[in-house]
Amino acid sequence: MKLSCINLLAPILCSICGKAADFTVSVKDVSGAVVPDAQIEVFSQVTGTRWRVATGVNGAVVLKEINSGLWHITVTREGFAASERSIQVGQDEISIEMLLRPASAFEQIRVTQILGLAEQAMEIPGSISRIDAAMLAQAKVFNLDEALRKVPGAYARSEEGFSLRPNIGIRGLNPTRSSKVLLLEDGIPITIAPYGDNATYYHPPVERFESIEVVKGAGQVLFGPQTIGGVLNYVTPQPLFSRTGSITVDGGNRDYLNARVQYGDTFKKTGFLLDAMRKQGEGARENLRHGLSDFNAKLLRPVGSRQTLTFKANYWIEDSRVTYSGLRLNEFEANPRANPFRNDAFNLNRFGSSASHSVGFTPATVLSTTAYGYTVERNWWRQSSNSAQRPNDSADPACGGMANLDTTCGNEGRLRNYTVWGVEPRVRTQQRWFGVRNEVDFGGRIHFETQERQQQNGPLPTSRSGVTVENNQRLNRAFSGFIQNRFVIGNLSLTPGLRLEHVRYHRLNRLVNARGRTDLSQWIPGMGVSYAAGSALLLFAGVHRGFAPPRTEDIISNTTGGVVDLDPELSWNYEAGFRTRARRSNLEAAYFRTRFENQIIPANLAGGVGAALTSAGRTLHEGFELSGETHWRSVGGSRHSAYLRGALTYVARAEFRGTRFSNVGGFSNVLVTGNRLPYAPGTLLNTTLGYQHAAGLNAMIECVYTGRQFGDDLNTVNSTADGQRGAIPSSMIWNATLNYPVERWRTTVFITSKNLFDRLYIADRTRGILPGMPRLVQAGFRWSF
Repeated sequence: MKLSCINLLAPILCSICGKAADFTVSVKDVSGAVVPDAQIEVFSQVTGTRWRVATGVNGAVVLKEINSGLWHITVTREGFAASERSIQVGQDEISIEMLLRPASAFEQIRVTQILGLAEQAMEIPGSISRIDAAMLAQAKVFNLDEALRKVPGAYARSEEGFSLRPNIGIRGLNPTRSSKVLLLEDGIPITIAPYGDNATYYHPPVERFESIEVVKGAGQVLFGPQTIGGVLNYVTPQPLFSRTGSITVDGGNRDYLNARVQYGDTFKKTGFLLDAMRKQGEGARENLRHGLSDFNAKLLRPVGSRQTLTFKANYWIEDSRVTYSGLRLNEFEANPRANPFRNDAFNLNRFGSSASHSVGFTPATVLSTTAYGYTVERNWWRQSSNSAQRPNDSADPACGGMANLDTTCGNEGRLRNYTVWGVEPRVRTQQRWFGVRNEVDFGGRIHFETQERQQQNGPLPTSRSGVTVENNQRLNRAFSGFIQNRFVIGNLSLTPGLRLEHVRYHRLNRLVNARGRTDLSQWIPGMGVSYAAGSALLLFAGVHRGFAPPRTEDIISNTTGGVVDLDPELSWNYEAGFRTRARRSNLEAAYFRTRFENQIIPANLAGGVGAALTSAGRTLHEGFELSGETHWRSVGGSRHSAYLRGALTYVARAEFRGTRFSNVGGFSNVLVTGNRLPYAPGTLLNTTLGYQHAAGLNAMIECVYTGRQFGDDLNTVNSTADGQRGAIPSSMIWNATLNYPVERWRTTVFITSKNLFDRLYIADRTRGILPGMPRLVQAGFRWSF
């Protein structure tokens, strides 16, 4: 497909009347006193414009004739930690207040962010990515898959359309249920059981996040337990200590509606932020309908000048009609968006909370302690778990074929309850020893998980109870410790790190009274090196041990309680690259190589009772990734600005090594050494061309390309009858968004389209053929008050 981004944007590349505006920035400390001589930087990531000024004796400064648009403000001063904020500037004069906290107390707030400020991120000795608030707002991102496709190295495989159970792979790793990546929210694990079952059957909506951070290098040893693919940290907004609020409503085709309310203020020096959202609509196929409600509260209170308390709570409700099985080949050819299982239902309730305390013993030493916990109740009633499971039992006249599916065929209820809690203290200190600057992070974590799992087989399509065929309790106790020291010697930095994970497993099968216990321990070393070749260029390299613990159900037998011979997944991960940042451009490139000693793969697909994983031996992943952006401000002296952003991933090799035989039933004697790993596309490309007018109007068009991939280890090309094996052709989809601020109403109106040309493509084959989301057209507004 040949399509010019410039041609698509041409209708809006016109003169729009508007004027620049003045706005005042006031800076105060936590006691309310003004802060003179604070350094203020305002930066437009759309136009590349950057201003630097200082506050006067009154703690304020007036910025003259700032063009309309979204601006990012950073305030710094000696003795205080930096403060950041994004603001939409229009044609009317406005005033904002920025709050500075003491440097020591602020470190606790920053623990929610892995990368820190832009200057700190520039120094990290490894590949990193950040999707900031401006990128999310400009694109009007619909789901997590769309957001992560902007990240080099990340592959987000679609499933049901809303990305409520995302499948994320990093650098050629299998993306199924995101089991090879570590997912955090404000530095806290979020999957249903991070040690015992690291699967994304719950995932918060992308609307909750202020930014998304991705770390793929040796810095992963600070987090765990997963250290193979990468760390994704979702950063939620902080209370601003001033009254703020917004209402966002948008809707579109496929019965889509999204309504969200945010409100924040300060009460007796305690800042709070409340957030409520309802999102619903149809999925990628017939008889799929998603509904979710998300409620959040965050409190932030300084205690004196050296301590900070943060409390966060969340309640999530999902009530969806969604199936698990994909389509057989004949079903897909007849209707690619068909779904015969209209009686399937998925319900999930999750309550989570956390409390964090930070104390600065000295300006250079901070202790941050976080206690967290959450409960999850998940019930999924479905009639099929994959495309090979269809009613065809001639011995059962009530369910002899698909004709009985909606009348007398029964279903299966996968009923789950999870309880997770833990405590994690972290210390960060900066010292100078023998003339060498040292930045040390160390700490530990105790973590507890309980899984209560049942499967009940019901007699009817709409049954919500039945005969119990599984009744398991699975327990995990995990203890971890870590230390990382960054030695800074001139322009050179060396960052060794070490992590220890100890996991205890317990499983009880109540139906046959079989129980078993085991444990494992693993040291996880890492080393990063960086060299600052000037103020705008950083060279980096790193190596670290990749580790992922086996699931409880896979390491302990369900029938005997015996310990299964299943080692943890282990790898050595290498990377080398550079990162550069100029006034209006930035670029990062990295070569990567991952060598698995023992990669674990499914022994069968979504089989329910008896499903397990198996050790698969050695694999190799190798390639490079490239990302960057550049801005053109006031093109030709006009009021028009533009930017170009891109992310490229090329996985040259993702293959089986050693003497390897197929895992496909009936082909266990077929050698697959050298074959391509399933779901490892060779090329991923995301490019975005954006435009902004000085009056505030902005638009963008995005192209997303996903290369060809295979659905099995045999690298089968032609689809099998059940649709689970065969090549997945490459695909290219386009997205476009237009935003226009109406300042006198303090409102931004927008319209966006995803899969603009309604491309039909196969997204997944793991449980049968699943199509990608069809064209979406959505429009709405955001009113700020």
